[in-house]
Amino acid sequence: MSIVKVIEVIASSNESFDDATRNAVIEASKSVKNIKSVYVKEMNANVTGDRIVSFAVNAKISFELES
Repeated sequence: MSIVKVIEVIASSNESFDDATRNAVIEASKSVKNIKSVYVKEMNANVTGDRIVSFAVNAKISFELES
């Protein structure tokens, strides 16, 4: 039997939503091991004038606890 926990992470990027999601996983992996999946719950972007200047995601990251 395995136990899986879920944490919620907010991450951003100046490049894209994909990059923001990667940043969420990179940051979470600094303190959590055995990451199994990431689920993007929400996305938003900040706009200045007519340009998107940053992208952000609210992501749920699942990881398996070591026995």
